[in-house]
Amino acid sequence: MKINKPFVGIIAFLIVLFTMPLGHAAMILMEKGFGENHIYMAAVVLGFVGLLLIVYGVILNKETPSTFLGLFGGLFIWTGWIEFAYVYYATRFGVQPLIVNGVEVTRPEYLIMPSSIGFWAVIMIFYFFSSKTGCKFFNWFQKALKINTISHKPKSNNYTVSTLMELVLLLWTFYLVLLFAYDNDFFGVWSPVTYIIAFGSLLWSGVLFIKLLKITKIGYATRYAIPTVVILWNFVEILGR
Repeated sequence: MKINKPFVGIIAFLIVLFTMPLGHAAMILMEKGFGENHIYMAAVVLGFVGLLLIVYGVILNKETPSTFLGLFGGLFIWTGWIEFAYVYYATRFGVQPLIVNGVEVTRPEYLIMPSSIGFWAVIMIFYFFSSKTGCKFFNWFQKALKINTISHKPKSNNYTVSTLMELVLLLWTFYLVLLFAYDNDFFGVWSPVTYIIAFGSLLWSGVLFIKLLKITKIGYATRYAIPTVVILWNFVEILGR
């Protein structure tokens, strides 16, 4: 599906921008609607719905619909299976929220999320030292360091899984970035590092947005809009602090 540029990029940006809050909205609605006795079962079901969307997208394998199925499936899996897993264990072991001047600034589940940094590092090692990806950031370093990566060339692109992995890894990465930046044992909300992350993200997302406007295929533009929106949201999140 092709649309005259730059409208396709703007449409893709708005789609992703207004889709991202759906994960948190679903999380809040589930917390309010199902109650403590059923909330985790609802989260498991939400994750399975996301999995079904991913499976259908892989079977369908058409760029635009498969991209959207990967986007929504990824959001449901992230919310249902990842975020609520942290909620469950934070609640189970009595992790307290971070409170500053009587105001809750970080929920308990996000306080334990930085413990996943080791798993994140292992996945990044795989992508950096082994896999040939479409990430220009990785590709530049791989070429500069002359890393012999594995080039996967399937008969057709798996748009759904590519979108899923892109979304989950970007959300995971920048959750960790922000949580470590906010942590006073590392940097703190008012540290120069946090300011660099905020305005660096604003500049980075601006560059990505300019490139996004040049894309004419809605499926590709939507996949490109994911990092554009997630990185921009770093600036919005820090500004809110």
